[in-house]
Amino acid sequence: MLDVGRPVVAYLVRLLAAHRRALGTPRRPRALTPVRQALLVLRRFRDDSRITAPARDHAVSRATAYR
Repeated sequence: MLDVGRPVVAYLVRLLAAHRRALGTPRRPRALTPVRQALLVLRRFRDDSRITAPARDHAVSRATAYR
């Protein structure tokens, strides 16, 4: 569980979704939805953990988590 407020998560989700739209990325080919990607990023920065733990918990490869 992250101790980050919902408005912060919602803001980051909107930024990620807007960036994907700007790139023209189709909706389904991504391993993570904008919500799951936001949670992974926030956890990485908030916990200062190695990328392997969040990647494992979100069921994605380390390469995907680094992107």
